[in-house]
Amino acid sequence: MEKFDFIVIGSGPAGQRAAIQAAKLGKSVALIEKHTAVGGHCLHTGTIPSKTLRETVLYLTGWRQRGFYGRSYRVKERITAQDLIQRLDITTRHEIDVIQHQLYRNGVTSIVGKASFIDPHTIRVLDHEGKVAQYSAKKFLISVGTSPVQPPHIPFDGKRIVDSDHILEIDELPRTMVVVGAGVIGVEYASIYSALDIDVTLVDGREEMMGFLDREIVSEFIHHLRDRGVAIRMGESVERVEYLGKERVKLYLSGGNQLRADMALFAAGRQGNTADLDLEKAGLKADKRGLIKVNEHYATEVKHIYAAGDVIGFPSLASTSMEQGRHAARHAFGKRSDQRFGDFPFGIYAVPEMSVIGLTEKECREQGIGYEVGEARFRETSRGQILGLREGLLKLLFSLEDKRLIGVHIVGEGATELIHIGQAVMQLGGTMDYFVHNVFNYPTLAEAYKIAALHAWNRFPD
Repeated sequence: MEKFDFIVIGSGPAGQRAAIQAAKLGKSVALIEKHTAVGGHCLHTGTIPSKTLRETVLYLTGWRQRGFYGRSYRVKERITAQDLIQRLDITTRHEIDVIQHQLYRNGVTSIVGKASFIDPHTIRVLDHEGKVAQYSAKKFLISVGTSPVQPPHIPFDGKRIVDSDHILEIDELPRTMVVVGAGVIGVEYASIYSALDIDVTLVDGREEMMGFLDREIVSEFIHHLRDRGVAIRMGESVERVEYLGKERVKLYLSGGNQLRADMALFAAGRQGNTADLDLEKAGLKADKRGLIKVNEHYATEVKHIYAAGDVIGFPSLASTSMEQGRHAARHAFGKRSDQRFGDFPFGIYAVPEMSVIGLTEKECREQGIGYEVGEARFRETSRGQILGLREGLLKLLFSLEDKRLIGVHIVGEGATELIHIGQAVMQLGGTMDYFVHNVFNYPTLAEAYKIAALHAWNRFPD
C-alpha cells in the first residue's frame, strides 16, 4: 500500500490548488480523479464550458456588433450544436494539458479511479478496469464537487428533458426552450440560448430572481431579457412534464398553465458527490444535500480530513474554491494563510454579464448604514459608444459617514473584469475621492467609475 503525506480526492479547482500547494511545501501528494481527464465539474460540465459556450455564441451571432448593424446581423447564418461543441473541445483539451503539466511539474501523483474510505487514514481506489488499489495518508482533502439535482418526478432523457450537464452534449439546437430555475446557472443558459434567437421561457417557483443581487441590477437585466423576447414566469413551479411525440415536451405549471417546447432544461440545484465515498468509515457524515460541514480552516469533524470547493456549499464559486484548497493545504501542514474572504466578487456570465461585491441597498437599510448612490450608464462613456453598447450600468454605494466605497454592482459588457477595480478600492478602504481625483485611461469602460463617483459626489451632503 502506497503512502502519501496528502491525498486529494477530486481534481476541480479546489483539489488542483490544494495538491500543488502541498507539493510546494515539500509533501508527497496524490490527486485522485474518477474520470480519465483532470479538471472536475469546473472544466468539463460547469464554469469553463458554459463560459466558452457564451463566447462562441456571442461571436457567431455577431451579438457585440448588433448595436451598430441591427438585430438581424449575423457572423454565421446557420449555427449548429456542432459549431458550439467544436470550440468547447478545443478549450477543454488545452485546459486539461495545462493542468496535467502543472501537476507533473510539481511532482503530484495523479491516480485515475473512484475513491472510497476504508478507515480514517486509508482509501481504496477502483479504476476503470476493475482493479483495486489501497493508499494511505496523514492528511486528506475531499473536493469532489457537485452534480445537478434531477427531481424524481421529471423523466429526464438527456435530449429533450435535460440538466446542465446534458445541455453540453445535445446534437441539435432547439427552436424553443423552457429553462426551469432562475438561479445563476438557469439565468446564464437562458440568456445564452436567447442570444441564439431561440424562443426561451424562464420559469421559477420563487417570486424574485437571484435575490442576493441588487434589485436595480436585476431589473436592468430582466428588461434586457424581455426586450429580446424571453418570457419570464416567476412564482410558478413545474409539477410534471410529459412528452409530445418525438420532438416536443409539455410542462404543467403549478398555476394551471401549460408550456410546450422542443426542450426543457432543469437547473434546479446541485447535490454533493459524496454518496460513494463511504464517509462513515472515516467518521464523517454528509447532510441531506450531500455537503460536508467544515470549520473556518476547511477542516471537518475528523481533524486530519479537510473539504473544500462546491462540496462544502456556499459560495460554490471556482474562484473561492481555489483559495479554499490552498488555505486547507497550508493549514493541514501547520502553515499560516492570510486568506481574505470578507468580500469577494460574484460573477454571473449571462448575456449581459453581471458582477457584484459588497453591500446592496437593501443590506445597507437593514444594517442601518447611511449611504449615497452613484450610477453610470456604459452608453455615457466614449468607449461604450465605440463598442456600440446598448446596455450597461455601474452602480456604486458610498458610506455617508466617511465616503468609503461599500458596494459595487455592475450589469453589462465586461462586468466580471470591471468589478476588480471596485474590489481593490474596497479592500484597501478607499473612498469616493479615489475615483473623483484620479486619472483613468480614455476612452475606457472603466471611466464609468469616475462618472458614477461624480454622480454621487454631486448629491453628497456638504
